[in-house]
Amino acid sequence: MSGTHGGGQMWAISDLHIGYAENRALVEAMRPASDEDWLLVAGDVAETVEDIRWALKTLAGRFAKVVWVPGNHELWTHPSDAVTLRGVARYDHLVEQCRDLGVVTPEDPYPVWEGPGGPAVVAPLFLLYDYSFLPSGCATKDEGLAYAHGTGIVCTDEHLLHPDPYPTREDWCRARVAGTERRLAEVPDDLPLVLVNHYPLHRHPTEVLWHPEFAMWCGTVLTDDWHRRFPVRTMVYGHLHIPRTTWQDGIRFEEVSVGYPREWRKRERPPGRLRRILPAEPGEDGGR
Repeated sequence: MSGTHGGGQMWAISDLHIGYAENRALVEAMRPASDEDWLLVAGDVAETVEDIRWALKTLAGRFAKVVWVPGNHELWTHPSDAVTLRGVARYDHLVEQCRDLGVVTPEDPYPVWEGPGGPAVVAPLFLLYDYSFLPSGCATKDEGLAYAHGTGIVCTDEHLLHPDPYPTREDWCRARVAGTERRLAEVPDDLPLVLVNHYPLHRHPTEVLWHPEFAMWCGTVLTDDWHRRFPVRTMVYGHLHIPRTTWQDGIRFEEVSVGYPREWRKRERPPGRLRRILPAEPGEDGGR
């Protein structure tokens, strides 16, 4: 684990989707409040390596430290991307791009925030999903997928997110969960954790989805107890495009997504608003 000292604030954002010109403009306008601020980017920056690199380079040039985790969109082998790598090879390529930019990834030592609200270990995670958030009445993945196809709500991952060399996305997910579990167990118990993952580590945030069957592509039951097993202070995630704060067993879950222009135009708050993680906003450190 690496450390830093000083002031500043820790912010978070996700689901930038800069393939949309309006969202790209939001990234161009993002600025830290001080030279010591950190930014956590919880996935779905874009679909092409060129766009991902542009956004992370832009943000890394402004914030003292940028921490990135992949969303499903970064992992797509998209027809519009000149980079045709699939699965683990694509992920490894993105990690290389981040390291070239000085951006922290799930493959790097966990940095320690020593600023206001700290110390805290920031753990960027890459865990995927395994179809275990099944629709009501479905007992297996096949039943869940059949139900989803019947409603017409099927994630594009089924066509563009390849697990190579793993046989399936759930196999890749289980391998990532096992490796990450070992790393988290090595974090000292007296250091609180800020976990950053594209997907929530518990199913409860998906209960407000307009299409509940989409939850199958939103996480895994294998992490249901991580916020209790490990010294977690805050769990930062995106993917759902429903920015909000929830509490589970006294632990703060923070959904920090921007989402698509058609979604954020309907909201009262201005789009692209960074969410402060540390120090916690008033009233958000006492949910226990």
